Formats: sequence, C-alpha cells, structure tokens
Amino acid sequence: MRTALLQSSGRPGSVEGNLKALDEAAGRAAAAGAALLAAPEMFLTGYAIGDDTARLAEPADGDSADAVAEIAERHGLAIAYGYPERDGERVYNSVQLISAEGARLAGYRKTHLFGCFEQEHFVPGEQPVVQAELGGLTVGLMICYDVEFPENVRAHALAGTDLLVVPTAQMHPFQFVAESLVPVRAWESQMYVAYVNRVGREGEFDFVGLSTLAGPDGVARARAGRGEELVFADADPVLLAASREANPYLRDRRPGLYGSLV
Repeated sequence: MRTALLQSSGRPGSVEGNLKALDEAAGRAAAAGAALLAAPEMFLTGYAIGDDTARLAEPADGDSADAVAEIAERHGLAIAYGYPERDGERVYNSVQLISAEGARLAGYRKTHLFGCFEQEHFVPGEQPVVQAELGGLTVGLMICYDVEFPENVRAHALAGTDLLVVPTAQMHPFQFVAESLVPVRAWESQMYVAYVNRVGREGEFDFVGLSTLAGPDGVARARAGRGEELVFADADPVLLAASREANPYLRDRRPGLYGSLV
C-alpha cells in the first residue's frame, strides 16, 4: 500500500487553512498512487496554540471530520490526521482515520502526554491499541510520545498491526527518535511504522521534520528532510510476511518471564 507522509505544520490556528493544505496534499498523493495520506499530530489546528486548543477542539464526527471525509472521497484515498478532539468537557490529543469512501474507520486518543503543555490541555486516552483494516493491511494508530514506549508498540504487534501510523510533533533536541528509535521499533516488533512530523518553529517548539516510513527490516523506506515535504513509500504485505518468518521475535517471546513489566 503506497503511503504518503505530509511533513508540514500547516497554518497554526487556522482550521480552514489546514483543510486546504490537506486537500492539496491529498490531490498530489492520489496522483502519485497513494492509498493513504498521513498528516502530523494536531495538524487540523496547529500544535502550539495554547488556550485555543479547547476553543478549536471538535467532536470526532464534527464539521472538520466531515470536511476531511469529503476530501478523502473526492481524491479516492484514506486520510489519517491529528486534531484536538472534544468529548463533553474533555479534550483529547487524537488522530482519526477516514476511508477513501469517506467513512470514519478509527479514532485514537494519545495515551502518553508529553510535558507540561500537553498535560495542561489534554486528558490522556485509555485505549492503547486501535486498529482498522485498510488495503489488505491492519493499520494501527498511535501519536508521537506513545511510540517511545516499547510496550505500546509490542501490544500492537501482538494484536496483528501491520502498519503503525504515528502522527507526531517531534521537536529539537529529540531527533534521534525519528532517526534511530522508529526504525528499531519497526524491526523489533516486525511491522511498518509511518512516523509523520511537523516542521519549523511554533512558539517555544522547534519541530525537526525527518518523517520516515520504516520497514520490518529496520530500513527507512522514505525519509524527509527538515522542510515542508510530501514523501512516499510502500508497505508491502509480502515483504512483511517474509520478514516475520525470518525474524521470529513474536514467536520466541516467553511471556511468563515478563511479569515484572506490569
């Protein structure tokens, strides 16, 4: 499944502007044969928007979700995008996956909140593994800091995730996560990991880009630089099956020894 990673911070504070940017990227991705377009963490509104986070938060089935569904259906590809999700009085840092037919396939709420900024503005999610079937693959969802916990990714592996989509807002000086940790996560849990980042400065944050789609062999199939970019790579189920057969980490586990982890 050809996957497009939209490395961009869009227009922080402008939902309308970011929907237009998503529409333009979806057109380019579809023209290049992509079946899935992934956008960064909080792409719909911007990340460093302070108290506007609550004001701009929308329910999972809100107007912006309808707008993304229209974009996905018009261009004929699935879209995963980050946004602040309102559920009553609570606001979550969420990602939603919309099908090429405009249906809401899955929604995930970030379970591990990073730093004072996120802990002040969001409630943590409680469901670690969220999946949907797409293009013959089981697609899992996660957000940024979540992928830095190996237990999280391994839980997805044990649940059968083939492609883990991780919208992120990775900032300086933690670029080693994109450069080194993400390919290792893909290797040790035998899956594809699509890690799609913001870029440039927003408030106090300096986002490093370096979006990547890493394969189960630990090789980056696509790697963006430090600027606005749309990059492409394929998640191949045949290669994935062969890699899992050759690298039997999941079969060779001894869960009885791991009780101290919990």
